[in-house]
Amino acid sequence: MSLFEKYLSVWVALCIAGGIALGELMPGLFATLASWQAANVNFAVAILIWAMVYPMMIGVDFASLKRIGDRPKGLVVTLAVNWLIKPFTMAALGVLFFKHVFAGLIPPADAESYIAGLILLGAAPCTAMVFVWSQLTRGDPTYTLAQVSVNDAIMVFAFAPIVAFLLGVVEIAVPWETLILSVALYVVIPLIAGAATRTALLRAGGEMSVAAFTARLKPYSVIGLLATVILLFGFQGGVILDRPLVIALIAVPLLIQSYGVFAIAYAAAWGWRIPFNIAAPCALIGTSNFFELAVAVAISLFGLNSGAALATVVGVLVEVPVMLSLVAFANATQRHFPTGGAPDR
Repeated sequence: MSLFEKYLSVWVALCIAGGIALGELMPGLFATLASWQAANVNFAVAILIWAMVYPMMIGVDFASLKRIGDRPKGLVVTLAVNWLIKPFTMAALGVLFFKHVFAGLIPPADAESYIAGLILLGAAPCTAMVFVWSQLTRGDPTYTLAQVSVNDAIMVFAFAPIVAFLLGVVEIAVPWETLILSVALYVVIPLIAGAATRTALLRAGGEMSVAAFTARLKPYSVIGLLATVILLFGFQGGVILDRPLVIALIAVPLLIQSYGVFAIAYAAAWGWRIPFNIAAPCALIGTSNFFELAVAVAISLFGLNSGAALATVVGVLVEVPVMLSLVAFANATQRHFPTGGAPDR
């Protein structure tokens, strides 16, 4: 790892502080950037995420997709964690903390709203940022794409029923425009661009050209991550400064959930002897959240100024530092996993 990558968490911490400060010093600029959106998907953030995702998409080998079935263990772990464990543990932690542990600190009505927001986060597995975390752990880009694609297909059918069940409501309106636009921006467009670039590079100089080109892009990918952190914290800096105690309370179950879900998935991958370049992404994809979808549903169901919307926003703020710490842990423990991508036995 380069010196810059080695101290990435330091740069992220500085960007968090810088984003909050800039949000307070230049509220007009961030208000303008926040207005560049459609269906609750912010285009400024989308462009930066695209910059992060695009280099990894270049590494996707479509010819290898047909061999994913030879290594089903990673997909099994991903799907089991995302759809059988994560939504329900998040709901349980929300009830535990806001109905009991924090009961004396917040009004009951607010507690219900915060729980709803946590449930929305727990039921929305990551679509975009997992490509970034996979890249930082040198995950298999083709397998990561397969994991995300299968998750997205399931989410179309499972998100609304799971959320409706956990919220105890009969019907829930899924903002399909947000779901479709996010998948298009974060997966489809960079995938097409990456595939076209890979084809051109292979024709020009083979795999060496692909490796050299992606190596040149890597610094820009990290810069995109840092710029995204600045934007996210700039957008929400006022909320953090105005309601620090509430932010801290909401963050507690989110932190426990994130590290707990990762531990379950990572331990399962280790026990099942899944190669590291598949094990790391399959654990990280369940830990990360599709926050655009969660925020959009929270706003549409409960309102822009609701506790549910605030809880989903806190999920955005917590995610990047938490995921970077898990990426660092995964990289530090990769020697305990098999290498390569042989068929599962």
